[in-house]
Amino acid sequence: MELKVTTLAGKAAGSVNVDDAVFALEPRADILQRMVRYQLSKRQAGTHKVKNRSEIRGTTKKALRQKGSGSARKGNMKAPQMRGGGRAFGPHVRSHAHDLPKKVRTLALKHALSAKAKDGALIVVDAATAKEAKTKALKGQLGKLGLNSALIVGGAALDENFTRAARNIPLIDVLPVQGINVYDILRRDTLVLTKDAVEALEARLK
Repeated sequence: MELKVTTLAGKAAGSVNVDDAVFALEPRADILQRMVRYQLSKRQAGTHKVKNRSEIRGTTKKALRQKGSGSARKGNMKAPQMRGGGRAFGPHVRSHAHDLPKKVRTLALKHALSAKAKDGALIVVDAATAKEAKTKALKGQLGKLGLNSALIVGGAALDENFTRAARNIPLIDVLPVQGINVYDILRRDTLVLTKDAVEALEARLK
């Protein structure tokens, strides 16, 4: 599969041949959904917590006598049905993460890349660099390329000026190639890869 290479200025910079086994698969929504669910569950804090009846401070004295009051039977005031009592079956601190086989995670990344390539939302640039860390200048360049919502993936080391310039642009994310993931690919309209990123991804996913 051949992809055209462009510069950030919008000029043609040749082409690059990519592996069909990485960029030309038929995307499967079920695999992408499993991977996104895996990522979001793994990063969920899970710090929600309520107090049950054993953690409520209060007397354990029986509120009313068992019979003769004309009211319902009551034990101590920490019971869940009482005002100020403990919560029954409430959330507790736990991890929401679940397992997903490594082969499925690798396949999901291939499918995410292939989905962008199939939709025509994959752009390859020769390099993601900037002479100065100027947000206005970079925003103008990205605007000419039609990038309003994009994930830009560079090589193993990112250009500091480019990263700082892109930091304040809404809906523009910049990641090194080792940080690429399915969720960030799918949450932006366009995926922008540098030539170094393409080579690294092919070496990693073959």
